[in-house]
Amino acid sequence: MEVHVGALIEQLLEFIDRSPSPYHAVEAALARLGPSFSRLDERQAYALEPGGRYVVTRSGSSLVAVVLPQRLSAESRVLAIGAHTDSPTFRVKPQASYAKEGYLQFGVEVYGGPLFASWTDRDLGLAGRLWFRGDDPLAPESVLYHSRSPICRIPQLAIHLNREVNQKGLTLNAQTEMCPIWGIADDPGGEGALLEAICAETGRPQSDLLSFELVLCDTQPSARSGLSGEFLHAPRLDNLAMCFAALSALAASKASPTDLYLIALFDNEEVGSDSERGAGGNFLEVTVERLLHAGGLDLEGRHRIVRRSLFVSADMAHSVHPNFADKHEPRHMPVMNRGPVIKVNAQERYATTGFSAAVLRDLCRRAEIPHQWFVNRTDLGCGSTIGPMTAARMGIPTVDVGNAMLSMHSAREMAGAADVEYVDRLFAQLFSGQ
Repeated sequence: MEVHVGALIEQLLEFIDRSPSPYHAVEAALARLGPSFSRLDERQAYALEPGGRYVVTRSGSSLVAVVLPQRLSAESRVLAIGAHTDSPTFRVKPQASYAKEGYLQFGVEVYGGPLFASWTDRDLGLAGRLWFRGDDPLAPESVLYHSRSPICRIPQLAIHLNREVNQKGLTLNAQTEMCPIWGIADDPGGEGALLEAICAETGRPQSDLLSFELVLCDTQPSARSGLSGEFLHAPRLDNLAMCFAALSALAASKASPTDLYLIALFDNEEVGSDSERGAGGNFLEVTVERLLHAGGLDLEGRHRIVRRSLFVSADMAHSVHPNFADKHEPRHMPVMNRGPVIKVNAQERYATTGFSAAVLRDLCRRAEIPHQWFVNRTDLGCGSTIGPMTAARMGIPTVDVGNAMLSMHSAREMAGAADVEYVDRLFAQLFSGQ
């Protein structure tokens, strides 16, 4: 088991390093699922086989994959796991590059809620997708891009020029103080050299470039720490760790006699999910509807299935921070490496109900793993997940769960190595149908 767990952790870290943007995450997800999953196209009719394995993507940054049962009926269940492919970062503006005080910089927009200070003084690269002119104006050609080596840096102001920073804290203005430096103003090519170099790496001329979605990414590889390697240090653990766990469980599952196993990995969770590729859109709803319809079920049967199903909203959870323990609810303090965390909120910021919590606890018991609870302090606001909106859109019982972590939304986050095995066993239990 230890060899298996060690390999699983290394595969997770490799998956994260291969996924600097949601587009890369979906590409890595398809590789993780492997050739046994046939590609579906939303623009074409679905032709399905009993026990078949299928995957469909939307916009290149969201994915739904499914293992069909041997026999689909109104008595079947959909057992599903949802996670998100995006993470807080900074997105490059369309007309970004400029010269200032002898340096070349580019402007960025804040994506989600990153910890600004964690992005300073780091070796940063760029990753994302570029669109080039093609034969059809309604179908531009897209190319993935990942610089891998450092391109830029957001340097902090030296303490000699900001003497009170350690006493008063570091505050940064996103418009004026988070602009990366990438060159010297009198370098050949000037402000246009960056895009020219990026296009050259893709093998396409800059004259064919129509648009891009590029984000900053940390180029430092993911790693383990602690005397026994008990901790993981990596970017985007929130929420690629849960994406990886869902993918691994589905890829390892076998077709059930009656139950449909499904995972949904959405983009845009960090900015509210209200997009055609986010959980607030119709991607999951339409895909499930089409799968059940292609399986021969009428509207009555499809509605019956949904109400006996379960959706696990898998998103990383807050571990208690030993230096800031007073920020946590005293009797609900999750710790890394002590099992998945069930998240509860009376204001429905999480979708967990008494029923769905009971189901998840019994799955943990059957998988022989520990579990923990998270409730926010009553006097602090609570974040949210894709759980509540999925429960509302689909009408499906939903539970919010995730592994404990520290440094959430930092450029480099921290999680527990043992929890990789725990959540792997939990999701495998769900996809065993027992």
